[in-house]
Amino acid sequence: MNTFKQITSLQNPLIKKTLVLKDKSRERKKSNLFVLEGARELQLALKGNYSINTLFFCKDLISEQAITDLIKNNSTTNVIEVNLDVYQKIAYRSTTEGVVALVKSKNHSLTNLELYNNKPLILVAEAPEKPGNIGALLRTADAANLDAVIIANPKTDLYNPNIIRSSVGCVFTTKIATGSTSEIIAYLKENNIATYCAALTASKTYTTVDYTSGSAIVVGTEATGLSKEWLSNSNQNIIIPMEGQIDSMNVSVAAAVVIFEAKRQRR
Repeated sequence: MNTFKQITSLQNPLIKKTLVLKDKSRERKKSNLFVLEGARELQLALKGNYSINTLFFCKDLISEQAITDLIKNNSTTNVIEVNLDVYQKIAYRSTTEGVVALVKSKNHSLTNLELYNNKPLILVAEAPEKPGNIGALLRTADAANLDAVIIANPKTDLYNPNIIRSSVGCVFTTKIATGSTSEIIAYLKENNIATYCAALTASKTYTTVDYTSGSAIVVGTEATGLSKEWLSNSNQNIIIPMEGQIDSMNVSVAAAVVIFEAKRQRR
């Protein structure tokens, strides 16, 4: 059995650094590190080829053997045992699996996005702010096995703990790129990907549109919708008919409805 380093003090510099990374987007960007919690999320991050910088575990909650199994192919990972008090301080959730890690961020620049499907299906979200919505969009993207998710004019740090939690780790299993609206529109045109913008005006019912060629389904915020730049560059605006008293639904739900119609057509 391995002998791991131990930390028992909340005043330890590495614990203080972890707490700052947990709370401060600026520090996450500056250090290119973020905080991840949970064995399932860790497994997905490793599957997504993320590099683990430091792994904390609490023996009261997870066995040393389980930790050894988790990192068996990552011998360079710095593994540290912490006591329950320290673990509860650095963890987000009250019910946890005993694992918290510092993970190296990836570069999500649009220039790094590689598409291997010559008729890709992509989700574009313009300026989403709510971590819960972003996480739900990423879960849908994973469920549908989309070729990529592109976030235009991002307002929220992709490695915000609430995004990681609400995406149940799908932030690690999905190809994600970010850029300005102008950059993304240019990218889609260069790659012959048609844009279908969810909008209330000049729209066709979403089921009447053909998504079998390269397609980007574009959604905006529930409060303001899509910007004029997207609407003026749309190949076709689409709408989901509402039969109740309101004229819209949650952005992640709307995206899922259209995405799975596109998947149905492609089958």
